[in-house]
Amino acid sequence: MKIGLVCPYSINKHGGVLEVILALQAGLVERGHEVKVITPMPRGTEESDHPEAIFIGSSTDFRTPSHTTGQVSSITDNESVDAILASEHFDILHFHEPWVPLLSRQLLQRSKAINIGTFHSKIPETFMSRTYIKVVTPYLKSVMKYLNVLTAVSDSGAQYAATLTDLPITIIPNGIDLVKYSNKAVKKKSGGKTKTILYIGRLERRKGAKYLLQAFQVLAQDNPGVKLLIAGDGPDRQKLELLAEDLKIKNISFLGYISEKLKLKLLAEADLFCSPALFGESFGIVLLEAMATGTVIIAGNNSGYADLMQGTGAISIVNPEDTTEFARRMELLLHDEQMRKIWQAWAKKYVKQFSYPIIVDQYEALYEDSLKQYG
Repeated sequence: MKIGLVCPYSINKHGGVLEVILALQAGLVERGHEVKVITPMPRGTEESDHPEAIFIGSSTDFRTPSHTTGQVSSITDNESVDAILASEHFDILHFHEPWVPLLSRQLLQRSKAINIGTFHSKIPETFMSRTYIKVVTPYLKSVMKYLNVLTAVSDSGAQYAATLTDLPITIIPNGIDLVKYSNKAVKKKSGGKTKTILYIGRLERRKGAKYLLQAFQVLAQDNPGVKLLIAGDGPDRQKLELLAEDLKIKNISFLGYISEKLKLKLLAEADLFCSPALFGESFGIVLLEAMATGTVIIAGNNSGYADLMQGTGAISIVNPEDTTEFARRMELLLHDEQMRKIWQAWAKKYVKQFSYPIIVDQYEALYEDSLKQYG
């Protein structure tokens, strides 16, 4: 098959959606398919290190109503679209986050391929997001009419899209490179006085780092040897550093943006990984990464994380705004060795279903079925 994977985000900015797209491309190529990533040219550059990518248009950052950084992308002329589509003759065009303006709609309007859309994001249930939905919905409806097949990474990711279409939505979860993470796992020291809690993510309101600091301050009163590492950057970093000072937290380090190599090392060495996101999560790739390294997790009780952390993993879910319970859960999962072993045994088995080869198999089967139905 000739497949185009449409990514509305800059290919030079790391993110979960891009990681999935690049892994899907690599897996499909291994199976003998010809696969190109269609993406906007990174702003300020004229070339890229991705030879199998087709660059068209450009992308621009913007601040969303939920206080995150988003991107919009667009193409300057339809002639460029027509030339690419005529040259490539795609059997399948697979649009990731097709609701992101404007690249996907411009391609969809002129595509003669089978068009598949995948929804990765969860739209938060807040007043601002409801206002945002009123603006986005008419645009997304204009996109949906061109899509033949729909998928989402979770039930949470499918929830909003399902209100706009009668088409079935197939759930295909995000994946992970198990070899990459299991090979980086190290034998964690047990019985030592020093324990490490790790946060990795953007420092913005919806990620809940503020509540992690508040709960850690309570935890540290009876556990002075515990360290907290905050990895990542974002608009709230200065506020969080000031909050840590106000709370008189001593054993805390703000690491800023970290490399992939350092991320793997920190995940493997940490005793507990905390991702207290409040909303806007449809899945949680970073939770899979922690699972694969054998690092016990505490996660916010947003619907995407709750979808993922099933069975024994539900012990990881906590309301980040309940400071007392958050601190109590951290203490339990840091020090109760029997509970940790039960959790780690569950995670080691559970995470295998998300291995990229299994996820690529599911997409490949979807493409083949779509060709039979619409080709």
